[in-house]
Amino acid sequence: MLIVAVIIVLGVASQVLADRYRVPSVLFLIVAGIAVGPKGLGIVTSESFGSALSTIVGLSVAIIVFEGAFHLHVDKLREAPSAAFRLVTIGALISFLGTALAVRFLLDADWGIALVVGALLVATGPTVITPILSVVPVRRPVAAALETEGIVNDVTAAILAVVVFKALTAQQIVAGSFVSAFAERVGIGLGVGILVAAVLWYLITYVDLSAKNAPQNARLIALAGAIVAFSVADTIATEAGVAAVATAGIILGNADLPYEEAIEEFKGDITLLVLSFIFIALAALIEIETLLELGLGGVALVLVLTLVLRPLLVFVSTTGTVFTTREKLFVSLVAPRGIIPASVATLFAIELTTIAEEQGNPALAAQADILAGTVFLVILATVVFQGGLARKIAEYLDVLPMRVLVVGGGKVGRSLAERLGDRGEDVVIIEKNEDIVEQARAAGFTVEWGDGTDSEMLRKVGADDAKTVIAATGNDDANLLVCQLAKSQFDVERVIARTNNPNNVEPFEELGVRAISASDATAWAINNVIERPELSNWMTELGRSGDVQEIEITAEDLTGKSIAELDGELPNGVLVALVGRDGDTHVPDGSFTLEYGDHVTFLGRTEAVREAVQRTHPHD
Repeated sequence: MLIVAVIIVLGVASQVLADRYRVPSVLFLIVAGIAVGPKGLGIVTSESFGSALSTIVGLSVAIIVFEGAFHLHVDKLREAPSAAFRLVTIGALISFLGTALAVRFLLDADWGIALVVGALLVATGPTVITPILSVVPVRRPVAAALETEGIVNDVTAAILAVVVFKALTAQQIVAGSFVSAFAERVGIGLGVGILVAAVLWYLITYVDLSAKNAPQNARLIALAGAIVAFSVADTIATEAGVAAVATAGIILGNADLPYEEAIEEFKGDITLLVLSFIFIALAALIEIETLLELGLGGVALVLVLTLVLRPLLVFVSTTGTVFTTREKLFVSLVAPRGIIPASVATLFAIELTTIAEEQGNPALAAQADILAGTVFLVILATVVFQGGLARKIAEYLDVLPMRVLVVGGGKVGRSLAERLGDRGEDVVIIEKNEDIVEQARAAGFTVEWGDGTDSEMLRKVGADDAKTVIAATGNDDANLLVCQLAKSQFDVERVIARTNNPNNVEPFEELGVRAISASDATAWAINNVIERPELSNWMTELGRSGDVQEIEITAEDLTGKSIAELDGELPNGVLVALVGRDGDTHVPDGSFTLEYGDHVTFLGRTEAVREAVQRTHPHD
């Protein structure tokens, strides 16, 4: 009881610290596990769990994978379908074969062990990717590809590793048996997962779960279903349970279940506790000596996996997609390994050690140490450096876009979303008309179906993290309500509204909202075409051939500089066009001195403007 209490307390503390310092909780969980393990305080040891370890690990994996799959909505897959598909096929194959070769030649491991390690390290997993994405809000296509890769490759890695391991222990490595055993487990997992999902869907949707406790009962039924799916499939074929819970989770997550939000919240809390328990427990079992025995070969292996293989498979998988080069580099540098390789490697190492003792085979025991040591070394290195530094990496690569919510997916909303998207912003359209939603999605926009005047809908699409909310519907009353919610409930930094009636501009501005009259804007545009045709033509190309960006002077190294000094640091093709101070706007000369809080407007070529913004305001 004391051990369980310690693990739960450390798990909760790790989550609190993760939220406080905006780094993935897995980093703190591993540190906590090592601290209470045999080489630390000695509270948690291999004897603490006895023969129950494999059962604990199995049920924990079932809950974790189900929760991650439950959040993998079809809408996310539409964000980057080609990149996601290639990451879990071509990318997984490159990772598997490349890792196996590296382990074989850098660590002098047997081919069987090398292939097992290669299979295990295909996985990234929702346990490490989801916490990263919660503190690193990259563009939705990037997040969707990473989440899909994590969930699918968890299943692939677990099944592939078991198939290879069974062949290894049976001393028969035949390519044909690999394929048939892999297909068998995937098929069993799909079948059981679909069956369990169908039963759960019927129970939650059509059976009277009692008016008073229906949400609670729905949560418990979903939890029980995940455990049943895993247990039944795993009993039929080892590790088919992972495929079963992933299948059931994906189906139910996209089935529009009643009480879906309650199920998600409950599963999230349970997963937090289970994740804490399993990561701390496994980290406590890490043998530091085993890691050190890998020596320079282990270090070289980590470098090859993170700096050669991962970038190779990412760039191959994302060629021709909407990913920018910086986003490809981010995905390349952020791929920590998680619970599947840690748990399965532990069980495999224990089994190999037992076989080695029975056979009196020290060479096999040494291979077991290579298996466990290599997997845990890669996990530690990638979680600490890639997971812990994920936000810093994202900031350095400048892949943290401004989250913009556009309520209204009509012609105005879509045109605005297109322009903002061209400038690299993360734009989400909210639209309640299903026909318009389908049209916008077909055109390549990120669209959420729902009512933008509903605070829960705004929260669901990320209003808490949005820097800008734009109310662009054809109904001024709806736009006003959207703006009120964005201001009062979500404290959005910038709220802008379209007003269809010019007389409504004043009520919006009294609320602190910048209102744009549709009729006045049209008149201004026509007037610009008449009086300033070249400027008007250039303005229509903003974000493509040219751009205008504004920053606020908040950095000490810019305060006190003259415009001439600032010009000397800017790239070619960009000008300081305007400086705003205390409500007044100036066209500055070279001697004009910048002060804290000034708003500087850059004008010029798109890439030059973006580089200027990055140099002067790198974390904007």
